[in-house]
Amino acid sequence: MIKSALQLARESYKPKLPGSLNGPVVVVEGEKTQSIADQDEIKKMFPNTYGMPILTFKPGTKKEMPPVNVGVILSGGQAPGGHNVIAGLFDGIKAINPQSKLYGFLGGPSGLTDNKYIELTAEIVNHYRNTGGFDIIGSGRTKLEKKEQFDKGRQNCNVLGISALVIIGGDDSNTNACVLAEYYREINAGIQVVGCPKTIDGDLKNEMIETSFGFDTACKVYSELIGNIQRDANSAKKYWHFIKLMGRSASHIGLECALQTQPNITIISEEVETKQQTLDDIVNYIAGIIAKRSENGENFGTVLIPEGLIEFIPEIKILISELNDLMAAKEEELSQLETYQDKRTFIAESLSGKSSDVYASLPDDIANQLIMDRDPHGNVQVSRIETEKLLIQMVEHKLKDMRKEGKYNGKFAYQNHFFGYEGRCAAPSNFDADYTYSLGYTAALLIREGKTGYMSSVRNTTASASEWIAGGVPVTMMMNMERRHGEMKPVIQKALVKLEGAPFKKFASQREEWAMKTMYVYPGPIQYFGPSEVCDAPTKTLLLEKGK
Repeated sequence: MIKSALQLARESYKPKLPGSLNGPVVVVEGEKTQSIADQDEIKKMFPNTYGMPILTFKPGTKKEMPPVNVGVILSGGQAPGGHNVIAGLFDGIKAINPQSKLYGFLGGPSGLTDNKYIELTAEIVNHYRNTGGFDIIGSGRTKLEKKEQFDKGRQNCNVLGISALVIIGGDDSNTNACVLAEYYREINAGIQVVGCPKTIDGDLKNEMIETSFGFDTACKVYSELIGNIQRDANSAKKYWHFIKLMGRSASHIGLECALQTQPNITIISEEVETKQQTLDDIVNYIAGIIAKRSENGENFGTVLIPEGLIEFIPEIKILISELNDLMAAKEEELSQLETYQDKRTFIAESLSGKSSDVYASLPDDIANQLIMDRDPHGNVQVSRIETEKLLIQMVEHKLKDMRKEGKYNGKFAYQNHFFGYEGRCAAPSNFDADYTYSLGYTAALLIREGKTGYMSSVRNTTASASEWIAGGVPVTMMMNMERRHGEMKPVIQKALVKLEGAPFKKFASQREEWAMKTMYVYPGPIQYFGPSEVCDAPTKTLLLEKGK
């Protein structure tokens, strides 16, 4: 493996652990829990893993433990820090007993069912410490949800002597991990299942999971790019840059990047939904700011757009909900239609009256993108919908109307961007490197204590790492019932941007000034070496949420 100078330097970085984990520990059980909503239904579906207590670890006395064989799976999209979760897990089980073994299932959850794996040795793991990507074992989006899959996985684990699985993933992956834990507990399979919270979108969090790993790094990468674009915009003074950012269901990335870079316009999907803003409302808002800036001779600026915005616009949200159900029910009929025009006609005739009108009003390319193949969870793949281009087209048309009315006399030239893959496999920031290593090490301790159906938790993360609080949270505690593939299913509730929360309030208090004045901040690249206040700093979102 050929490595850059930075990789070689990062290999020697020693992630910081919570102080309570620097030595022998003992588990402390807290209060018993219940699901965030739909308690009766969730309890009925998870009788063996519902109501378990929150766990924390504190210093204890060393005790001899037998070796343990553990399997690890990377599930879903990549996020910076995944390799350090595995490194922390590896070091954690070796601390339990040096004879313990770690097996990595290849290509995601399908590796478990297809029995594709490698033993992760020190030689392998050491090459991947503090690096981005999931390439140590690969990832995948296969859903573990059928009894046949569970039984195949159990058989494969039994052959390898695996008594615990760690699934590193987002809300859906950890939901499936909990379903697997419940099944294995029900049949006394002797296999524990522990999850780790991963998603750069930042929507897997609650009071016990303060942030999902990768969010810090991705936001810093995107903010560097936005800052570079803003410096270019302020230099050339001739382009409006419409920048779509990762974040399928929540606007956490857009909000964090706004706080870091101070763009002229940032759309927050949750605000759009709460205020019932239409597509025209959004277009009028953007066009109005462009017109006002032109009066000062500033025919340039930046607009940040969440990836999932289109699903939060009321009339589009209703349309997409109908489309999801319709496409699940009419999959065979749609597959027989050869052209997008035929599919659009079929869809328009099958939708309710209002949704049919909305669908017909969209440009053909956007209408086509809305009926592309669904993701594994039955939802529209919003990353394929070029929302930034839709808004550019509509804003351009609006500005032409305003020019005719004498309300606008500026120039409108534009560039469009989508930042997604650029941040998914970046070398993790010090915060993410430390956080993920701690999550993996904590998962090993949960395994040592015989726990299953838990997610690894590290809290108090705005303090120094020595003050972080390690423990476990029952996955059922985070669940509610949601419609998937036309059916109600238990899933971890996504954490959306809270309009009453400190991060949004901070943004809202300053956005009017950022709109009219050019007050750009240029964060620059992630810093790995130097003062702790620069290199170890968490996101502004996390600091504001903790009152700092």
